Amino acid sequence: MKKMKYVIIGVICICIVVGYYAYLSYRDTSPKEEELTEVQKIILKDLSGDSYPATPREVVKFYNRIVACLYNEEFTDEELHKLTDQARCLMDEELADNNPSEQYFLRVQAEVASYHEAKRTISNVTVCDSNDVETTTIDGKECAYVTASYLIRETGKVIKSNQNFILRKDEEGKWKILAFELIEGDPTEDE
Repeated sequence: MKKMKYVIIGVICICIVVGYYAYLSYRDTSPKEEELTEVQKIILKDLSGDSYPATPREVVKFYNRIVACLYNEEFTDEELHKLTDQARCLMDEELADNNPSEQYFLRVQAEVASYHEAKRTISNVTVCDSNDVETTTIDGKECAYVTASYLIRETGKVIKSNQNFILRKDEEGKWKILAFELIEGDPTEDE
């Protein structure tokens, strides 16, 4: 009877060890969505597939997430390269051709460094409502106009500026940024 008791205890111990090993082997160790930084979330977004933003407004919103990361977050040069690559994925072929990858990276890197030296941050970004997005056809291609507003904080003042985006639908039916125009706002004192 004592031998049977030891055999049962041994089998239970083996089952516990094997069960715990299986648990450790098959548990999900990939980073959870909430553990990723905003920079990592943007870099990991697949813009080549079905997760590409569906509307002109969504394209501008995602572009502005990239912009906010560039000016507000910490990142490595490798991550900066990936952020600028993601921004170029949102560009129309014509705009992307005028902003080759390496030149665009260097220009953005210099601009971000300038922002950091001036201790500027983008404190708020808003994109116009869907009802305010204007669409038209130019040269047989569907185009849309979207406005975004930025609040930029700089020592002792807040600058509000607006940017008008022109987007064009490509052959795949994806909205791409064709051009944009920055409209500077007036600086206001912090309250």
